Amino acid sequence: MNLLEYDAKRLVLAPANIRLLDGALCHTVAEAAAAAERIGPCVVKAQVPTGKRGKAGGIRLAATPAEARDAAERILGMNIAGHPVASVMIEAQAAIIHEYYAAVLHAPRERCSLVLFSTEGGMDIEEIAESRPEMLRKHWVRTIDQFDEADAMEMLDGLALGTAHAEIARILVAMYRRYRETDAELIEINPLVQLADGNIAALDCKFVLDDGAAYRQSALAAAAAPDPSTSLERRASEVGLKFIELDGPVGILANGAGLTMTTMDVVSVLGGKPANFLEIGGDAYTKAEPALELLLAKPEIRALVVNFCGAFARTDVMARGVVEAWQRLEPDLPVFFSVHGTGSDEAVALVRDAFGIEPFDLMEDAVRAAIEAAQ
Repeated sequence: MNLLEYDAKRLVLAPANIRLLDGALCHTVAEAAAAAERIGPCVVKAQVPTGKRGKAGGIRLAATPAEARDAAERILGMNIAGHPVASVMIEAQAAIIHEYYAAVLHAPRERCSLVLFSTEGGMDIEEIAESRPEMLRKHWVRTIDQFDEADAMEMLDGLALGTAHAEIARILVAMYRRYRETDAELIEINPLVQLADGNIAALDCKFVLDDGAAYRQSALAAAAAPDPSTSLERRASEVGLKFIELDGPVGILANGAGLTMTTMDVVSVLGGKPANFLEIGGDAYTKAEPALELLLAKPEIRALVVNFCGAFARTDVMARGVVEAWQRLEPDLPVFFSVHGTGSDEAVALVRDAFGIEPFDLMEDAVRAAIEAAQ
């Protein structure tokens, strides 16, 4: 779940005593002009949960309320990376001495949290890492709450931050604390700036909430920006399925998100294009019919891979759900199975009897056959 910049600053940074500039959220050009009248020279920012807003024309400077009105009129209604712009943030302009980059995020490979800082703010972190890697500092936090101001001060040593050194260290610790408190996957400030008066302020904030923690973070979850979704994706959500539409011809039905993504990767590696992400987990028996209906509603799908791997959930129960759904819906679609794990002998026999086909021993062979059938 992603928060818009305005909400991320208000709900995440402000409680951490990280300085913010005067700002207001506006949904109309009249509101934008009124906010600019109060704030003075300002920046008009599209409020969408994605980056590259400036490059898309979604961030504009305004010296007067009339200019703010004109900028808001141009920005409201834009579509940036699939996100329609329904609101803008009017924020005071600032005299900036230097821009920095700061973030706290989860590092899955290292299985810990990662604190990042760079003196090269305003750029993508990938660009910083490639162009000036010596300016990107990293601190892996391998134990809960084991990141304090001493760690942050040491992390910043040698960067010639001058009088900003101690305050930036405090901000990094505050960001980490909020990262833990809010069940975040990412808190990013880019840029974090030093102002002409010497203060350090956040000019932007990106916040991603762990979906699985939404029940613990009701205020943040309620403020989360809606993800753009297709009619089929919304239909899937209504029946409790996670379904993402893609543009290929090879449909995929698997149990478990990891297995589904692996199957998608294999389709791509073997030269095909997946049509979707769709996993039905241990609910395969009860969710098979609505899942199959979703796939059949995509006319681009010309072949289907069913990939089940059972541990606690039995593959024969999953397969029975698919068989019964197939018999009710009677699709005219070539289907290829790969079944392994608990109950696989019974599942293979069930598929053989119901479809008159033999499941493949290797997932790669099932995928390869589906790619050929979809051509």
